[in-house]
Amino acid sequence: MSIIDTEATLHEAHRDNHTHRDVNGGWLRPAVFGAMDGLVSNLALMTGVAGGAVSQQTIVITGLAGLAAGAFSMAAGEYTSVAAQRELVEAELDVERRELLRNPKDEEEELAALYEARGVDPALAREVARQLSRDPEQALEIHAREELGIDPGDLPSPAVAAASSFGSFALGALLPVLPYLLGASALWPAVLLALLGLFGCGAVVARVTARTWWFSGLRQLALGGAAAGVTYALGSLFGAAVG
Repeated sequence: MSIIDTEATLHEAHRDNHTHRDVNGGWLRPAVFGAMDGLVSNLALMTGVAGGAVSQQTIVITGLAGLAAGAFSMAAGEYTSVAAQRELVEAELDVERRELLRNPKDEEEELAALYEARGVDPALAREVARQLSRDPEQALEIHAREELGIDPGDLPSPAVAAASSFGSFALGALLPVLPYLLGASALWPAVLLALLGLFGCGAVVARVTARTWWFSGLRQLALGGAAAGVTYALGSLFGAAVG
């Protein structure tokens, strides 16, 4: 095998092995954390009500109401937040687009200065900026990336964000209610299923962290269990006080 072939093989091996996890979490992060939110909040709500020594029917209605209220609240909040963020980004893109039309030379020099600040030779930086500025849409995309840190072609969708938040929260909040809907008459099956769900969510989160799956799972289980324990104690206290 020639030296060139060997170097090409090594380069391909390096390219295949030199990969990184998605540090932003992609779709996984909001989905898992939405499910966690639903799990913890509804589990804590149901255990708090159960601590007040109420009927099984009251616990089930509380869990279903908490699921619906939380899911709609999450969806509305996510839609408003993402829509506002998108509108702000689009407004800034309009500003940049107008500047490119009115002052193309100034924007080209600005782009060259950015590359110079990163260590590119001044002459080369100016030439790169000149070539990249030939296409207005390409120039807008580059300025948006360099100055605003955004990708104009990859703006978040408020509707998708709202639907994702609604679905993930509802799925998580359903777990503590599910045993009751399947005929359980005691609280412990709901707590057990919810804690298993929390451990599973924590283990999945380990995919976007440097922690081991069991550590992340146990951490989330402990946090969710603590929230349920505190609200149960408060429910018992309040139930005795108003009873």
